[in-house]
Amino acid sequence: MLLPTRRSAAPDSGSIRSRSNASPVAGVSGARRRGFRLATATAFAALAVTAITACGSDNSDDATPASTTSATSAAAATSAAAVAAPTAEELQATLNGFVDPAKPAADKAKLVVDGDKRTANIDTMTKGLANYGTITFTVADIKTEGDQATGQVTITSPHGPAGPMPMTWQHSATGWQLSDASACQILAMGMAPCQP
Repeated sequence: MLLPTRRSAAPDSGSIRSRSNASPVAGVSGARRRGFRLATATAFAALAVTAITACGSDNSDDATPASTTSATSAAAATSAAAVAAPTAEELQATLNGFVDPAKPAADKAKLVVDGDKRTANIDTMTKGLANYGTITFTVADIKTEGDQATGQVTITSPHGPAGPMPMTWQHSATGWQLSDASACQILAMGMAPCQP
């Protein structure tokens, strides 16, 4: 059995006025009140997450001051942004120096990222190139991202052209250096393959 529902009469204007003085959101519709409560709850949740994150570790040995972290991040971003994109000639000069039979292995190692660990390979390649003939490089389609550059390299030797093949460089304090992986590509062609 259904009971009749009771409807209250519309409030008079006096009762609206008294309610509007009682609550700052009294004259606001239900949907707007729910939106206000949702926004308030979201703001408090965000503050709670921030507070929990800030209190994450009390170990002072692990703590890094926020100013140091942000300064380091800003410096890294600035240096990455300050690196000018390399020209094809710059990258080709690195490659030409790497295979130059007149250049000592120690000097060639400086043209490669962590090149000191490849000095024996470089020396073997250099000895093999002594009477080989001229090798030239053409670098095209250079793409730069931060301090990394990639280019398509065509190698021309007395036996003809090879490539194009992708090679990478990294910018350092000394300029653009050939990546270890790309140096190992050339060393393998020079009968001095890299060992892991």
